[in-house]
Formats: sequence, C-alpha cells, structure tokens
Amino acid sequence: MKVLYLLRHAKSSWEDAGLADHDRPLTPRGKRAAAAIADHLRREGIQPALVLCSTARRARDTVKPLRRVLSDQAEVRFESALYAASSGELLGRLRSVAEPVPSVMLVGHNPGLQELGLRLAHPSARRDALERRFPTGALAILEMDVASWRNVAEGPGELTSLILPRELG
Repeated sequence: MKVLYLLRHAKSSWEDAGLADHDRPLTPRGKRAAAAIADHLRREGIQPALVLCSTARRARDTVKPLRRVLSDQAEVRFESALYAASSGELLGRLRSVAEPVPSVMLVGHNPGLQELGLRLAHPSARRDALERRFPTGALAILEMDVASWRNVAEGPGELTSLILPRELG
C-alpha cells in the first residue's frame, strides 16, 4: 500500500504585478489556510515520508507551517520540475520514488495536481468532488494498493479524503 497526498499551494497574491509568477507569495488568507492544513496533519497523525514541493514561492510558503508538524524523518525536497508540471510529468516523478518510501506528498499547482488525482482515483463521490473543484490549499489523499511507486497506474487508487481549508474552521 502506498499513500499519496496532493496538496495544492495555498492562495497566492497578485498584488505586485511586477513579480514573476514563480515569485508570488501567499496572501494572508493563504497563510491561514496553510496553517490550518498543518494543524489538520498534526491532529490526524498524517506523516508523509517524502515531501516533493515545487520551487515556486507560494508552494514553498505553503510547506513552511507543515515542517513544524512533520516527523524529523520526513524528507522535504524542492524541485523546479514540479513548477507547472503536467499530470503526466507528476506521474513520471512519482514512479521514480524509491520503493521503500511508504508515502509521498506532492505540493504544487493546478491543473497538474488535480488531473493527477483524477487519473489515479477510481470512480467515487469523492472523485466527483475533486473533479468539480480542487481549490488552493486543498489536500487530496489517495491510497493505492501497489508495492512499488513504479507500478502506480491510472485508476486503482481510492480517494479517501478531500480536505478544504475553509472546512477546517
């Protein structure tokens, strides 16, 4: 069994028109959402073994509060290839994760993250909800009955949770 966490970066600011897209920070609402997701991870005991995060500032800022609640054994990697990656590119990256790693969190951007979740999840009410909307700061959790990340394929995963920051209080 492998567990995949898909975390879309929290709400980012468009206030400074001179900033490159890659450099946009979180809004105050985005910072609150990232903190709410971190608190949720702590409460639920969610501990991804590996966090793969886009190098975009809004993604890195989303990970900041998570680092307080992640285990010391969790490895966090910032990878430029995850910035604006397609679902196919994200799937390729997942398939290269070492076999013993039990769980991975991808922190990145739409549409790639949402499309990856839709590709990997079998039909269900939660998948339908993910198809309708995957807002900033949302976390999707998929459980996949595979022994190795290289065997991750379309459709076998169960989307067990879709957590929206605004629903966390």
